[in-house]
Amino acid sequence: MPIYEFICQDCQRKISFLVRSLSTTFTAKCSYCGSANLSRTISSFAYHKSLKTVWEGSGNPEHPGEDYYKDPRNIGRWVEKKFQDMGQELPPQIKEEIQAAREGVMPEPLKDFQSASPTAAYD
Repeated sequence: MPIYEFICQDCQRKISFLVRSLSTTFTAKCSYCGSANLSRTISSFAYHKSLKTVWEGSGNPEHPGEDYYKDPRNIGRWVEKKFQDMGQELPPQIKEEIQAAREGVMPEPLKDFQSASPTAAYD
């Protein structure tokens, strides 16, 4: 089932058409302005990086750059590296906490920290 993309020459919007079969004929019409004055365009495509490629591009966890932790996949990399350097297996509970943090779940001990008011330390 191919998806064809067109640019409307009248309103300049991009329109996508899902065609259920190659043998199906269809009339392309702009869904915004109704014009049939369309020109076919090249579709964009997605490129997915592996976790290894992301980490290689992020740099060394011992010397993170300014944007290092903006990518949640980097959370816990320093801990994982230290355990690996010592030749030890990361405990399952820590693995679970790191994975949860990468998925956006704040570890239980830090939840109170996050909800505390910024001035609570000075009260």
